[in-house]
Order: sequence, then structure tokens, then C-alpha cells
Amino acid sequence: MAAIGLTSGDFTEESEPFALFGKWLKDAEATEINDPNAVALATVDEHGLPNVRMVLLKGYDENGFVFYTNFESQKGQEILGQKKAAMVFHWKSQRRQVRLRGPVEIVTDAEADAYYASRARGSRIGAWASKQSRPLEGRFALEKSVAEYTAKYAIGEIPRPPYWSGFRIRPVSIEFWHDRQFRLHDRIEFRRETPEGNWEKVRMYP
Repeated sequence: MAAIGLTSGDFTEESEPFALFGKWLKDAEATEINDPNAVALATVDEHGLPNVRMVLLKGYDENGFVFYTNFESQKGQEILGQKKAAMVFHWKSQRRQVRLRGPVEIVTDAEADAYYASRARGSRIGAWASKQSRPLEGRFALEKSVAEYTAKYAIGEIPRPPYWSGFRIRPVSIEFWHDRQFRLHDRIEFRRETPEGNWEKVRMYP
């Protein structure tokens, strides 16, 4: 009889992480109540103190994992300063977790422009109106700023703010975790020395 928690013919036999991630994200899209693309993003400041917050994954491929933000925000400044970040996805309905980390690059202007143009008009206004991560004296000040930019861009296209763009984490490590009975979980990690390198897969103790 096989030991409880050990499996065969499943995700632990996958040889490439991006395809496996795609399968798990698709599964999550079918079962998660809200935002299956929500992910915890970890950064570190100039003192080595970490910060973590939720963001939305807006794209991924073999080049990496993309999200967008205000570069003048706390996370924007920390990433620009350290050029490194980490993410963790937790899909409770699937009892699965994916962790990844690596160096970060800025997406191309064409990528940022295309995504920005796809956003709701109110979200594009919000990118101008919000001084993200900075002190706000009251809700009225934010609403006033929104009204001002709504009037300014009442007609025509809303340009992308110069401080608003995207980051791409180019992972050197991607770990897949699946819950199993008695905490004998299945866990594999794909590793490589550089974002251009070849993957090595390691099965990990729970």
C-alpha cells in the first residue's frame, strides 16, 4: 500500500513550471470566489525590512510574471531600489500554493500602454488622481482629485501617467505545493541560476 500523501502520475512529474502554473491558474479560475489572479507580493526596503501586499497578476509567460503599479508607491520604490521581488499565490479552494522569486525588470512602454488602455476609464483616472502610498488628509481630497482629472480628461483618450507602468518578475525559483492528508504535502521546486538558465526540479519534504 502506498504511503499516505505520496502520489504518482500527478503534478510532481511535470518537467516545466510555466505550463503547470497555467493549469493551476485555470483550475483556480473555475473555483475561486474572487480574484484567482490575486497574489501576495513581497519587496524589501533599503534597510532590508520586508513589505508584503496583495496585487493582481496581469500576465505571465516564459519571460515572467507581470503586474502594474504606480512607480512612486512604496512597492514601486522598493522594487526600483532592490530590483528583486517574490510572490505567493494561495488558492484555498484548490488547496494549492505557488511561490516564486527573482530579479525584476520594467515592462516595455508598448506593454504598459496596451494594458493601461484596456482598463476601465475610471481606473485610468484613478491612476492620475491617487498619490499612492502617500498620506491622505481625508476622503474628500481623493474625490476632489478624481473630479479634477475627470474634468481634465472629459474628452478623448486618457494618457498613461509617466510614473505608472508594469514590473515583470523573472523567476529563478518557482515552488508548487499541494495539501495532503496528515500534513504530508506534495511539494516541488523548479530552480535555475539565472532567468535565462535551464530548470532543475527538486522534490521537497513537506
